[in-house]
Amino acid sequence: MRKVPGKNRATSVKAKHHSNLTFRMNVLFFAIFILFSMLIFRLGYMQIVKGEDYVRVLERTEEVPVNTSVPRGRMYDRNGRILVDNQPENAITYTKMQSTTTEEMLDIAQKLAQLIEQPTNRVTLRDKQDFWILKNHDAAYAKVTEAEKKKISAQENITTSETNAQIDKLVRERITHEEITQLTEADLEVLAIYREMVSGYNLSPQIIKSENVSADEFARVSERLTELPGVNTTTDWKRVKLSSLGILGRTTVPTKGIPKENLNYYLARDYSRNDRVGESYIEAQYEELLQGQKAVVKNITNKKGQVVDTVTTYEGEPGKDLVLSLDSELQAETEKIVEEELLKLKASSGSQLLDRAFLVMMNPNTGDVLSMVGKKIEKNPETGKNEVVDYSYGNFTTAYEAGSAIKAATILTGYNQDVISMGTTMGDEPIKLAGTEQKSSIFNRSGYIQMNDLMALERSSNVYMFKIAMLINGTPYKYGMGLPLNDNTFPTMRNNYEQFGLGVKTGIDLPNEFSGVRGPSEPTMGGKTLDLAIGQYDTYTPLQLVQYISTIANGGYRIQPHVVKEVREPSNDGQQLGQLVTEVGPTVLNRIDNPTEEIDYVKQGLRRVYTGRYGTARGQFADAPYTAAGKTGTAEVVYYGPLKQYFGTNTINLTHVGFAPYENPEIAYAVVIPWATTNLNQHLTNNNVIARRSVDKYFELKAKYETEKVTESNVKQPILPAITKEKIGEDEQK
Repeated sequence: MRKVPGKNRATSVKAKHHSNLTFRMNVLFFAIFILFSMLIFRLGYMQIVKGEDYVRVLERTEEVPVNTSVPRGRMYDRNGRILVDNQPENAITYTKMQSTTTEEMLDIAQKLAQLIEQPTNRVTLRDKQDFWILKNHDAAYAKVTEAEKKKISAQENITTSETNAQIDKLVRERITHEEITQLTEADLEVLAIYREMVSGYNLSPQIIKSENVSADEFARVSERLTELPGVNTTTDWKRVKLSSLGILGRTTVPTKGIPKENLNYYLARDYSRNDRVGESYIEAQYEELLQGQKAVVKNITNKKGQVVDTVTTYEGEPGKDLVLSLDSELQAETEKIVEEELLKLKASSGSQLLDRAFLVMMNPNTGDVLSMVGKKIEKNPETGKNEVVDYSYGNFTTAYEAGSAIKAATILTGYNQDVISMGTTMGDEPIKLAGTEQKSSIFNRSGYIQMNDLMALERSSNVYMFKIAMLINGTPYKYGMGLPLNDNTFPTMRNNYEQFGLGVKTGIDLPNEFSGVRGPSEPTMGGKTLDLAIGQYDTYTPLQLVQYISTIANGGYRIQPHVVKEVREPSNDGQQLGQLVTEVGPTVLNRIDNPTEEIDYVKQGLRRVYTGRYGTARGQFADAPYTAAGKTGTAEVVYYGPLKQYFGTNTINLTHVGFAPYENPEIAYAVVIPWATTNLNQHLTNNNVIARRSVDKYFELKAKYETEKVTESNVKQPILPAITKEKIGEDEQK
């Protein structure tokens, strides 16, 4: 019987086919699910994790901040007299767009050259070479053969930019002098403009010309702004000093801009490359306050980098004004005094090494520096003649042996170390140590004079100080004795001197302060402790000396000196100083380890220096109409100044420290005249004369201010004119 194919087989085939189709569909749906999952995950990652980054990128491509300059903060003296000002001047700027081509900039430079006169003195050889290449592109690169190009490209691990740089270098080297001289005066003027245009960033205004822009030039450019895309006429601010005082500092000029060594620092703080920045002293120290906050303008650009709109998002803020502690009239008068005495001393015999003199005057209770005078004799390189220049910064950047002026610190150190007490009597006699020459006081070369500590200050006894040093060393004096050095002697003496500010930085708010030089303290140098005790070993700055005498004057507190008294907002009306922001008060650095009665007792000795029968400054201060006290100093030193041919010459430093009034000190002062004479037997008093004349001038001006009702800065301080009509432009400052 014949079998007919059954339904089971057909059903089996259909089931198998259906099963395969279902499997394929499942695979397809699963693949689609995976793809959608990846897409959703990616979208979530971009939106949640990277969303802010992409927003910033979008903003950066559409809104570009552009900084514009604001007036720099002014400086005034303590009475509101203007010392440093801003002078507005016309300026022509250029802003390069992101889409601007080299050809377009060159065309604008050529048009500008027809409208303004641009100095060409800043154009360099490299500028000329690059400009020649720009104008003669094919001829320039034909100077490098294809073989040379291939050889450069074949170097291992060389990048495209490095390849181009090497080719460009070869091109420049092969441009001949004759080809460079083909550039005409007109070409150089175009080049001078072009080099300024390309030196800035995209969308950042670059000053093309700001010095000596005439009214005609300003008008011609202003009329043709529509023909000069990116060019604008605006106002720039020129820094002007109304005093030659060096510590005011200086700023860079736009042609110099940010110093290379500080470029990254300032660029990170949104400065432009051609911004003025403080380059020295107060201008540099207070740069962040003086610079102000620039206005921020956002240029809205399209996808092609073209500016379609401009929006000011921040109006900017001028720099803060500084009220200095200096009295500009006192400064000017004391400068005259120091200069006159310096020149008078220079005219005497033995003064071939003399070239400088200093005076610092400070309030011993607040640290306000009232006057900081430094004068230096220099030869003018153009005329060959000597002239006196400002050297005020030498008061804290140079140091000298101060001589007997520091003896009050030695007496107080003796008290502190319990080797003498108030009223201790010792004999002044020539000191003879084993293997050394005899040492003595100037007034007593051979005898024996019994004296106490006050008389030692009055007569300026070297021997009394020697004996204090020997007692600190643990070796009381005996004729012909050796002086083995105790390990603690130098550290003990120096640590005590440091309490007064001698040999350490004073902390003044000015850069580059120098702490002085310490002589070596080897075990065999016990005799040098005697020199240290009379100020003829370590060196101290004039500013350290005024801090030291201030510490004694105010009862033992070492006050930090400062030249900025107040920070204020810019003036609203030009008549009164702006609102007070910060007032700089007294900063006590430390108190010396002597009780008040010891300090007051030593002050009596300093008073006797001025009024006592043997006082070394009696001749200058005995008849003063005010009470004062101080100490003179004469240091025999070996010359190591700027004249190297005289190194090793024996010479004399003259110093003087003091304070007044004696009962309630208002001022402390220090005078230093290094290398005054090579005549070691000559008795000079120019240091005392400078001190007396300067203190007289202080009290004279104080009376004058009371009569004229000139007051120190207060909440509503009027702005006063400068005491001179002198104006020093930023391009004239040295």
